[in-house]
Amino acid sequence: MRADKDKINRLLKTARGQIDGMLRMVEEDRYCIDLSNQLLATEAVLRTANREVLRAHMHGCIREALESGNADEKLDEVMKIIDKLSR
Repeated sequence: MRADKDKINRLLKTARGQIDGMLRMVEEDRYCIDLSNQLLATEAVLRTANREVLRAHMHGCIREALESGNADEKLDEVMKIIDKLSR
């Protein structure tokens, strides 16, 4: 992985903390809208982490594949991810 590991770790730990908090919210029977807002915030953190990983992949792995003439496989991988993101 070529992404900034410290940044990715920080984002994922933030998401984990948010998930732990949401589990407590469910156990405490907290207000639905409060839980929904936390879910949206966690999704945003995970999207940010994914963008960082993909950005690093494009600037590293895909660039190398283009320079070596083997880009088709890497581009297909990215297209599969884009398909998943668009669902």
